[in-house]
Amino acid sequence: QVQLVESGGGLVQPGGSLRLSCAASGSIFNVNGMAWYRQTPGKQRELVAGITTGGSTKYLESVKGRFTISRDNAKNTVYLQMNSLKVEDTAVYFCNVWGPSWQYFDWGQGTQVTVSS
Repeated sequence: QVQLVESGGGLVQPGGSLRLSCAASGSIFNVNGMAWYRQTPGKQRELVAGITTGGSTKYLESVKGRFTISRDNAKNTVYLQMNSLKVEDTAVYFCNVWGPSWQYFDWGQGTQVTVSS
């Protein structure tokens, strides 16, 4: 089973930047689109950004122009560059397959992003 390990979160002031990384234990990126999701207490996990095997991307409307998803197939890693962070971006961020839930790998621990002054 592929394991996903997210990292790069932290505490940042509004307007700041963070770069999240998601490392996969297996070589999955040539066959799967990947995505970043986020979740806050009491809310459903939501798709933040996705990237296909061909490099096409899709973003949550509220993060367009601020977040950039990318992938390094050689390193089995997907990234999320987050700029101009807002308080409402505070959440635990996870990565997983971009597709229906039956395609998901086991969820990792996620990485906490806290935007606060």
